[in-house]
Amino acid sequence: MSSSRLQSILARPLRTLVQTRCSSSRAVAPIVTSDSYRKSLLNINPTEVTTLSNGLNVCSEYIDTPTATVGLWINAGTRWENPDNNGVAHFLEHLVFKGTSNRSQHELELEVENMGAHLNAYTSREQTVYYAKCLAKDVDRSMDILADILQNPRLEEGAIDRERHVILREMQEVETNLQEVIFDHLHAMAYQGTPLSFNILGPTENIKSINRADLLQYISLHYQPHQIYLAAAGGVDHAELVKLAEKHFGDMQTTHVSEVEYPPARYSGSHMNARDDAMGLCHFALAVEGCSWTNPDYFALMVANTLVGSWNRAQGGGRLIPSPFARTAFEQKYPQSYMSFNTCYKDTGLWGVYGVCEPDDDAVRKFIGAVQSEWRRISRGASPGEVQRAKNHLKTLLLAQCDGSTAVCEDIGRQMLTYARRIPLAEIDARIEAVTPSVLKKVMDEYVYDRDPVLVGLGATEGLPDQLLTKFQQSSPLD
Repeated sequence: MSSSRLQSILARPLRTLVQTRCSSSRAVAPIVTSDSYRKSLLNINPTEVTTLSNGLNVCSEYIDTPTATVGLWINAGTRWENPDNNGVAHFLEHLVFKGTSNRSQHELELEVENMGAHLNAYTSREQTVYYAKCLAKDVDRSMDILADILQNPRLEEGAIDRERHVILREMQEVETNLQEVIFDHLHAMAYQGTPLSFNILGPTENIKSINRADLLQYISLHYQPHQIYLAAAGGVDHAELVKLAEKHFGDMQTTHVSEVEYPPARYSGSHMNARDDAMGLCHFALAVEGCSWTNPDYFALMVANTLVGSWNRAQGGGRLIPSPFARTAFEQKYPQSYMSFNTCYKDTGLWGVYGVCEPDDDAVRKFIGAVQSEWRRISRGASPGEVQRAKNHLKTLLLAQCDGSTAVCEDIGRQMLTYARRIPLAEIDARIEAVTPSVLKKVMDEYVYDRDPVLVGLGATEGLPDQLLTKFQQSSPLD
């Protein structure tokens, strides 16, 4: 199959999918044959989507369970900030739970507790999310709470000052999570001079200076109905959900339409070495620029990512590990763990490996060299057997991520924000299955082989290779 034809196939949705409703969307027979597996993918209830008159989108999938998850996925995050207000999106996420014009913080917490519900939120570089997991009969009350915290946050000066200290303590806790620190440094180096380089929590000086006016301005610019997806999964009827959305969110009006959908990204191959031998281990992340969520190459890069895999010495395993690179890491003795990743955004991405290694006997340089050698091996051509194994593993991982109402609701919200539609599982399966060894080789050649990498090291990094050697090893013929 030609690459142009493959891209044409991947770029369009499967229009012949048969969507069959059943009494229980998850109650399917055990997968014992490929035919029953394909049928089980088609027996998932479809995601229904309705747009209210004010532009707010309502999306849901019915699952025959007594519980439900409902939430707000907002097209706003750190990427829409600037150096002066970096951290405001995360700060606001904290403040909305501190009381509204209709409920005090105590009343809000007591109401959620009395329902037996769970209310939570998170902020990322491109999304802000507020969601509630509750009994299906309490969806109306949960939506009332979500609508209240979104539209009527109190934002009292006293609460703002108290939350500064909470966020500053959170920043100290994050500094002890070296994986998060490494990925923050990775973004700072890979996307220098653009909002994607910003830390989600923001710098200390901003946390100390953000005020009520900054928070209100951010709300007025970004919490607009056309930027919000109300997603739900579980024992929720879509028609009833739309009525509840009209009841709780129908009065929201668009007061501002941003002229720029999002600030453009700019990737830079670069190098950072933050040496601290007292840490004992070297933590590093090596990456190249990947693709966006909507790029036709997304699933091929996901297969490549799964092919590299992950490994941890503490979990055991040795020469019989299926992954060739995991066997290499085991045999080198000094590597402690590694994890491949494929982080995607609206117009760019980072594809690479995060690793932890003892610094003894030039082990760091050898381990990073082995990572790049594995990338070159896949670029030259992985065997059909290992590609099929990676595809099967990826399918399992993606299906496992849609187990339960909260996971499904999360998947609906994220996909609606990134694709403006929910991709059916049968289509995802077909796109993964379309990745052949030749397609994988083409994608690795385009994104990985001889591309400028970004390398970030933290800790005992004496053996960290310099930028010139790292760039050379992206295309070195010596394997």
